[in-house]
Amino acid sequence: MLTVILAGSIFVLAITYLKGKYNQYYWKKLGVAFYDKYSSGGPLWQFTKENRSFFQILSEIYWSYEKEPVVGLGSFCDLGLYVKDPANIQHITRGDFPAFNHRGVAFTDEDILAQNVLMLHGPKWKLIRQKLTPLFTNAKLRNMFYIIDKSAKDFVEFLKEKPERLTGDTHEYLCQFCSAAISAAVFGIGTKSIFDSPFRQMVREALVPTFWTNLKFSLSGISETLFKALKLKLFRTHQEDFFIGAIKQVIRQREKDNVKRHDFVDICVELQKNGTMVDPDTGLELEPTDEVLAAQAFFFFLAGVDPTASGIFGVLMELGRNPDVLKRVQEDVDELFEKYNGQLTYDSIHELKYLGNVFKETLRLYPPIAFLTRQCVKDSVLPVGKVLVEKGVRIFTAIYELHHDPKYFPEPEKFDPERFEREGEVSDDTYMPFGKGNRYCIGTRYVRVQVLTAIIHLLRHFTVQTYVKKGGLKYKKEQFQVRLTNVNIEFIPRR
Repeated sequence: MLTVILAGSIFVLAITYLKGKYNQYYWKKLGVAFYDKYSSGGPLWQFTKENRSFFQILSEIYWSYEKEPVVGLGSFCDLGLYVKDPANIQHITRGDFPAFNHRGVAFTDEDILAQNVLMLHGPKWKLIRQKLTPLFTNAKLRNMFYIIDKSAKDFVEFLKEKPERLTGDTHEYLCQFCSAAISAAVFGIGTKSIFDSPFRQMVREALVPTFWTNLKFSLSGISETLFKALKLKLFRTHQEDFFIGAIKQVIRQREKDNVKRHDFVDICVELQKNGTMVDPDTGLELEPTDEVLAAQAFFFFLAGVDPTASGIFGVLMELGRNPDVLKRVQEDVDELFEKYNGQLTYDSIHELKYLGNVFKETLRLYPPIAFLTRQCVKDSVLPVGKVLVEKGVRIFTAIYELHHDPKYFPEPEKFDPERFEREGEVSDDTYMPFGKGNRYCIGTRYVRVQVLTAIIHLLRHFTVQTYVKKGGLKYKKEQFQVRLTNVNIEFIPRR
């Protein structure tokens, strides 16, 4: 028995060694620098072993190969490529989008909630995105603004109800606020309290990193074939049951009430009423079943709760660290309320240009999603370096690193909202907190409205103080997100 175990171990070590050598040879042959710290498993395997976010591993690679436009990555199966140069990123996200339309996240057909506009690719992704886009027009957002505004007011009252909440877990409170706002504005679902929604619990379960979820994330990036062969699922059965049941209930109720609320449920009712969805370019047909629509509902919570809460948290944190900026923003907020007799409107929030720049600068320093992932679906050549990218190669593109590179942003670690006022200082080629190209975040407008509305109401009633614990700002181990830890915010009532 011992002999068999020993022989098996030697075989595995030999295969791992040879795979590492092959990875190195492959990229060297193409004239591409190779990250040889984990030559066999690459940064995805490194992520499973180390207690830090995946973006921090990519950042280490970025600065270790500072002059390289791309860096080859090892992998046990599919090869990986880290793309750093902005022109190459533009090529992937825009220039040759048909070759890189795949999100790069593996999932099985049985994983119902994964069949959403965030993770899909190809004609199915295109068809669903086209059907969801009307939800985020200015007209639709204007119609649902009163609901977003009420959610923010309710959040302020929640904080005032108990003094201990003013120094509690601010990020979690913000997550619950975002969940309640989405429930009300996008789905027309109201609750007695903004903090008793079961949607938050489901999303928390889906996003909280564990050893098992981190391992699945790594396997998803290492090999789509292996991931599907093992029949792994990104999301759990009870999460499927909850979201499918919830969307069925609200659609049936809306059909019964026969009212228009200009929200996601209206779109669901209309899609099911019209029958089979057809892509005129490819002829792809897709039935708008409750399951398909539930997956899109799940997307709103997956992409709109924790990342949005992190955006609000980042703004409040920087305001609490920069009293002069806080003072100026609060003066603008007070003047706005005086101008509109204590009321906010959809159009009025956009008048606070400086607050908008504070939000932009916060997203530069702490982009909620740190990098983009893609998978090459047909051979392409990156313009800078003339790098051949073959079908099947996994792509990681820099976001966080570009935002912190002094080549693109002078004094990149300095919180400076006014950089967005100085002509020519910020370029769309290097500033991309909501992604880039054809897969640009579909809910960007909604997120901006929700974030600004929440911050305006909070600053009307509170000033903020930031407390950074010993050791300074740190980041929680996350797969995609930039999640600050070791810091909290105190709300101090204004007189």
